[in-house]
Amino acid sequence: QVQLVESGGGLVQAGGSLRLSCAASGRTFSMLSMGWFQQAPGKEREFVAAVGRSGGSTYYADSVKGRFTISRDNAKNTLYLQMNSLKPEDTAIYYCAASITDTISSFHYHYDYWGQGTQVTVSS
Repeated sequence: QVQLVESGGGLVQAGGSLRLSCAASGRTFSMLSMGWFQQAPGKEREFVAAVGRSGGSTYYADSVKGRFTISRDNAKNTLYLQMNSLKPEDTAIYYCAASITDTISSFHYHYDYWGQGTQVTVSS
């Protein structure tokens, strides 16, 4: 089993920045590929970014490329999402997810474990 706990969400003005964290436990973190997803009210859960086990491979949704950066610290068992130039349309609950496979993916069914989410609200 893997436990994932997100933090770092909050209220920010458009153009501002936030850094989300996801603390993992229960399994060797460096053996997990990781991802971030967002879910806005009334919408499906959508892919944001993913990172491979070592942190060397990353993949982003087009909507966040150049604004968000996914990273991980395997020594601290923590996943990050640095979000810059935030827009009101980025408002959503953000979830981190873990996969026991060695591939990164934008598909939610690829991931085996999910956190409870952290709310990000961007005001205009």
